[in-house]
Amino acid sequence: QVQLQESGPGLVKPSQTLSLTCTVSGDSITVNWWNWIRQPPGKGLERIGSITGSGRTYYSPSLESRTSITRDTSKNQVTLQLSSVTPEDTRVYYCDSRGEYTGTPYDYWGQGTKVAVAS
Repeated sequence: QVQLQESGPGLVKPSQTLSLTCTVSGDSITVNWWNWIRQPPGKGLERIGSITGSGRTYYSPSLESRTSITRDTSKNQVTLQLSSVTPEDTRVYYCDSRGEYTGTPYDYWGQGTKVAVAS
């Protein structure tokens, strides 16, 4: 059974760096792709960026200068860092893991982390 767990603070102060971690667990898992997505209140989803199993990254152009996505393959874990946050970064943040579980493709989303940027 695949389980996906997000972790990170629910409140970040302006100008600080937001850091969120996502871990996927389960036997015989191969993670091929991680995505980070966010959603402002009452609006649609916004892609932040991605990292492949080989470590290639993609960042949304509008967030690229402030975004870093890294992964730890030994832990099946990915970390999002978003620097110099402002109240405009108040969103629900989701991670999405895609890969194979016991040879079967999977695509799981985390439960979402509600992050508020406020002093």
